[in-house]
Amino acid sequence: MNEIPLVNLRRQYDLLKPEIKDAMERVFMTSDFILGEDVTFFESEFADFIGVKYAIGVASGTDALILALKACGVGSFDEVIVPAFTFIATAYAVSSCGARPVLVDVRETDFNMDPEKLADACTPKTKAIIPVHLYGCAAQMDSIRAFANKRNLLVIEDACQAHGARYGQEPAGGMSEAGAFSFYPGKNLGCFGDGGIVTTNDDNLAKKIRTMRNYGQSKKYHHDLVGFNSRLDSLQAAVLRVKLKYLKDWNLNRRKLVDVYHEALKEVAIGLPCAPCFNPGHVYHLFVIRTKWRDDLLNFLLANGIGAAIHYPVPIHLHKAYESLGYKAGDFPVAELLSRQVLSLPIFPEMFHDEILRVVEAVRQFLGD
Repeated sequence: MNEIPLVNLRRQYDLLKPEIKDAMERVFMTSDFILGEDVTFFESEFADFIGVKYAIGVASGTDALILALKACGVGSFDEVIVPAFTFIATAYAVSSCGARPVLVDVRETDFNMDPEKLADACTPKTKAIIPVHLYGCAAQMDSIRAFANKRNLLVIEDACQAHGARYGQEPAGGMSEAGAFSFYPGKNLGCFGDGGIVTTNDDNLAKKIRTMRNYGQSKKYHHDLVGFNSRLDSLQAAVLRVKLKYLKDWNLNRRKLVDVYHEALKEVAIGLPCAPCFNPGHVYHLFVIRTKWRDDLLNFLLANGIGAAIHYPVPIHLHKAYESLGYKAGDFPVAELLSRQVLSLPIFPEMFHDEILRVVEAVRQFLGD
């Protein structure tokens, strides 16, 4: 029996092969490999898709966060509040600016930053908040923005898993000073390597990030700022332009697959993510269940050719890299509980109905259902 991977990138490529080859050939023929016209076009197209004024292509989602933070003036001696349960790049971006990540616990309902915990994490050094739209589900932005506005704090969205997600009628990546997206291959919108983008509605911020990403140049060999080499290359932009046309439909397909999962697993003794009917803005970058038998279930699924995975097995404060922050086990109980229970099941837009049912049958078999 064929294996079912967590994500099948080959299946997507096979469907788009002629368009992608044409797009890449166009770049080869022009040989305009760095910040070429495909980058300019993609930036405009992605900004339109999200519903913001500007999108600035950079080398990765992590760089997008770093550049957004630095352009907003975050630096040494500042503190930035981030959730304790997320991919570590969110905290790394803060550290890369010379600032200190200050952690808050998350909510069991959506795994996102708990706005009720922000006050305890806020100090006179707090400069910004980074809510993460984890797994494609938007954080509670009304409460987070209200808290930030009251204390004159910046908000920068980590939307690296939330391409096309919405909070009510507002777009992820368009509800704050800036948003950061990743185009890592497995994302809802992924390129053929690393890539990222910063979104913003702020004219000055967009101009500054555009300058900073390219060595701080206002024009060639004229450097107005201390910048970076963090540029989305033309080949990746060309691929992303092809894929962006299909992203809305791909997100809808994910929601249909989630409906199948929910219906088939609703009587099974596991925790399910919020159903699409209750959160119409969720784009399900990952389909994450919860069970106290997580590790055993993971091993069972892998042994049966099903590519399950854990996102994420260690909360930020328990990584050796962040021992210096001074946190200890028990400080963020929800994050720690989730790290022991979450399990990602396969989901990708090209997934077949019978593949979902096979995953479900394996879960049921393990649980003796």
